[in-house]
Amino acid sequence: MIDKEVIVIGAGLAGCEAAWQIANSGISVKLVEMRPIISTPAHHTSEFGELVCSNSFGALSPDRAAGLLQKELRIFKSLIVQTADKFAVPAGGALAVDRSKFSIALTDALTNHPLIEIKRFEQLDLPSKDNITILATGPLTSDQLSYKIQAFTGIDACHFFDAASPIIYGDTIDQEIVFKASRYDKGDPAYINCPMDKNDYIHFRNELIEGEQANLKDFEKESANFFEACLPIEEIARRGVDTMRYGPLKSIGLWNPKWGDLFDRENRLKKRPHAVVQLRKEDLEGKLLNMVGFQTNLKWSEQKRIFRLIPGLEKAEFVRFGVMHRNTFLESPKLLLPTLQFMKRENLFAAGQITGTEGYAAAAAGGLLAGINASLLAKGKKTVSFPDQSMIGSLMNFISNKNQILSNQKKNKFQPMPASFGLVPELTKRIKDKRLRYKAYQERSTEALNDFKNKLDSCFDKDHLLSKIY
Repeated sequence: MIDKEVIVIGAGLAGCEAAWQIANSGISVKLVEMRPIISTPAHHTSEFGELVCSNSFGALSPDRAAGLLQKELRIFKSLIVQTADKFAVPAGGALAVDRSKFSIALTDALTNHPLIEIKRFEQLDLPSKDNITILATGPLTSDQLSYKIQAFTGIDACHFFDAASPIIYGDTIDQEIVFKASRYDKGDPAYINCPMDKNDYIHFRNELIEGEQANLKDFEKESANFFEACLPIEEIARRGVDTMRYGPLKSIGLWNPKWGDLFDRENRLKKRPHAVVQLRKEDLEGKLLNMVGFQTNLKWSEQKRIFRLIPGLEKAEFVRFGVMHRNTFLESPKLLLPTLQFMKRENLFAAGQITGTEGYAAAAAGGLLAGINASLLAKGKKTVSFPDQSMIGSLMNFISNKNQILSNQKKNKFQPMPASFGLVPELTKRIKDKRLRYKAYQERSTEALNDFKNKLDSCFDKDHLLSKIY
């Protein structure tokens, strides 16, 4: 039997995950995406789940917060994470993907699902109260819909400025200067590294600081409100002479075998570069390379001039220059339940970056929960929230009214939050060793989620995605 249709607005990571969850529970879905009819300052294609910033999902290891979140999503057969695994590219200890193949695969999977109807138009208003709806329009929600959401919530949207890094052609770098290595030799040598001596670095920093900025369109009169986890490289440079060297340009843990014996400490300290710019593969063949940590708001002509000062990139050709854009998100702790339902309207959900979660896996987690709960609501059943002990549950608690500090007090400012062990409840027994403590978090999460999954399975028929993927 086909239950009541669910509308999902937005085919980013959260919207894709939500639509997949709902359709695999036997409920028809209308997936609304405005691209390519209406584009955004950051998107370049009409494919679903386009990654507009980095191509990395973060650390793979479950003893890291991002890795634990990915592991939890795999337990629930997340479409986003399974697709990322399928199109992974070498990235040391991180999960990075071929962004083109990743997005095309998501688009194909959703387009070919018999219970998903794709609609390409700009959603100008919230659907009728009679519809179960998931709002997954992301941080680049169109102006018209943003006004309607603001009118519905009665709360001004929050915002920050975000930026994307440039991408260059791999065959245009100087192979005689660069070297391949991963930090601390973790995994295969997945990064291409451009070494800089002190003079190179100082000259480069000065040019960054003096470089001409691009206009932020109608936002240029506002004071810059940057997201601290994704600062423009020129902003990092302004914060101090060595700030970049302790951030994206740090050389610690990187070594070129040509320089001699890694274990010869005196030689290592003498030969280690003053700074290193890293390039990460965008595709398996390495035809395209992402400049790691080089989010920027420099004018395109300035990017070309200044980034070619980096040793090895003197003749670099750019596929895509870096861009900056305004990201909008909800003041979610005052609006959402831990189930991702709006407190004012139980059949309206929000998911993904618009809720204030940060990172690709976190967006998928929101889509997962919203999709499960929309399915339950369509079947006339009670919605659920993830266990507090899980990373998913902890993130949802932070962005919901369970976050009592932010939901009840005006003086505390809500800011986007990535997966973090700082969000999860403390262990009953204190463990001082960080690695052992993180391992204990992981084991506790797995146990809690297995129990949760078994209970959730009983709410759906045997063909639900938790038991069988379409």
